[in-house]
Amino acid sequence: MYAGGVFVLCIMDAIIKWLSADYSIAQIVFFRAVIGLVPTLAMLLRPPGLLSLKTRMLGAHLLRGLVSLVGTFGFFWALAVMPLGAAYAIGFAAPIFITAMSVPILHESVGLKRWLAVLVGFAGVLIMIRPGVNGAFGGGAIALVATAANALSMVMVRLYSRTESNVAMIFYGNIVVIAATGVQMPFLWLTPGWGDGGLLTLVGLLGGVGTLMLAQAYRMATPSIVVPFEYTGMIWGVALSFFIWGDIPDLWTWIGSLVVIGSGLYMLHRAMKVTSLPSRR
Repeated sequence: MYAGGVFVLCIMDAIIKWLSADYSIAQIVFFRAVIGLVPTLAMLLRPPGLLSLKTRMLGAHLLRGLVSLVGTFGFFWALAVMPLGAAYAIGFAAPIFITAMSVPILHESVGLKRWLAVLVGFAGVLIMIRPGVNGAFGGGAIALVATAANALSMVMVRLYSRTESNVAMIFYGNIVVIAATGVQMPFLWLTPGWGDGGLLTLVGLLGGVGTLMLAQAYRMATPSIVVPFEYTGMIWGVALSFFIWGDIPDLWTWIGSLVVIGSGLYMLHRAMKVTSLPSRR
């Protein structure tokens, strides 16, 4: 299930990269958010209905929406200027950011070994983006900022989920993205033909289906089982990038991605080992 969800999202990313040659990133994000809101609205038809949107943390939801906007916009931008495989390799650094952010935000305890894994993971990211080679504003830097924003959004979801429903978090987050990109549409709108219109709609549908598949996988199995399948995205990304655009990741991207993947898997192993320990109380 999880591997299938990753594949669906990889197809979505390939379509986004294809469309970015003609359409602004803002318009693509707008379609992704509007169409992606449909499954959420469908969930409101089930009990408790609109009551699931009730919240006392509207400001917090709006803040997470802005963070999500930065992550989504940044990653779509990175897809437009980078090969899919290279963007994915940097995106694999999300567990590293989540681990680092969980300490000040969630007050979680992270041991020395996991902190060392974080540092090793960051080293892998630096190997991939090579700031002195690609420049401060290269695609790698954009992907890194987007990955950090997406990681922060995930940490905020974990924080808010203590009192807020999943429907509320998805709904308000999408509304922020729709509003922020919608105000730009009078200036950036390019009316798509039937073909491109179908692709833009497909971006939203694939995003919604892929996300639901990932969520279902988490319900069916533990993170230690499903998370490693996240890295199958590298296979699909490299394959799609090669067959459509003829792109092949360079040696540094492969080396850095292996370091980041190894670091992420080790942190997952350590986290599962800690949570599986019996309580001392």
